[in-house]
Amino acid sequence: MKLLVTGGAGFIGSHFARSILHGEYPDIDPEVVTVLDCLSWGGDVRNLEAVRDDPRLRFVLGDIRDEQLVGELMREHDTVAHLAAETHVDRSVSGAAPFIDTNVGGTRVLLDAAVTHGVERFLHVSTDEVYGSIDEGAWTEEQPLAPTSPYSAAKAGSDLLALAFHRTHGLPVVVTRCSNNYGPHQFPEKLIPLFVTRLLQGLDVPLYGDGGNIRDWLHVSDHCRGLALALTGGRAGEIYHIGGGRELTNRELVERLLKGCGVSWDQVTAVPDRKGHDRRYALDHSKITQECGYQPQVDFDLGLADTIDWYSSHRSRWPAPR
Repeated sequence: MKLLVTGGAGFIGSHFARSILHGEYPDIDPEVVTVLDCLSWGGDVRNLEAVRDDPRLRFVLGDIRDEQLVGELMREHDTVAHLAAETHVDRSVSGAAPFIDTNVGGTRVLLDAAVTHGVERFLHVSTDEVYGSIDEGAWTEEQPLAPTSPYSAAKAGSDLLALAFHRTHGLPVVVTRCSNNYGPHQFPEKLIPLFVTRLLQGLDVPLYGDGGNIRDWLHVSDHCRGLALALTGGRAGEIYHIGGGRELTNRELVERLLKGCGVSWDQVTAVPDRKGHDRRYALDHSKITQECGYQPQVDFDLGLADTIDWYSSHRSRWPAPR
């Protein structure tokens, strides 16, 4: 396998690349793993330090919207894991253009090149946010899309493009949708790393609304194992959910973060709720369990403690306080 990983210097992409090169997925034995990343806000080459001396790793600084570069790279690879995306909902509310340009436009560039060069497998990585909000139960893969933010709308558009390229061109696409990821190496903009790095500095943290929004939490190692299973065992043209099986309200999560950081509720400030804030996400991941053997393995409380420890011991990775 000659594997191209887009966004491979980011949080999830780098974990996927590292795990592959460490031999953690027995069905994936690559000749080369090429990481394509433009090193925007979430990408960091330090995320690849553990495998930088592996001769199979190649890093390319570039943008998935660059048609010439993408075409050259696609010609050299038979498999694509597409993780590059603009992902932060708050930033998409402030300005939608980069999300449309990258998530939709960049995905189109990759898909066109994959068809031109006869790629054998195209894994498109997406999110549960494309479904909107659900009050009870859990979404299956047949749930209609109902995104509510510019970010999730852009991801929904890219999902539909990928599936359309399968139906129109026969491109062997597999789409995955995951719940909220956490773990080491995540850029301190999302909730868990943002709160941990601020709490450990004695700074206040913002809790939206009443703190009752519910998310399912998925450790990045479980997610990447699910990606590997979908890449090697998923059926072309299908969608697979990768869930963590641990639902918490934001308030319950913050309670655990405060305890793990050894601080009190005095550092929590209530702020007005975000525009269009979905109340609850929940994925039914029985399809990938039945077809590919996926099950989440990381205990949430242990995974969260390990994550807090990682940020505590990697303070050089923290952003400046704001």
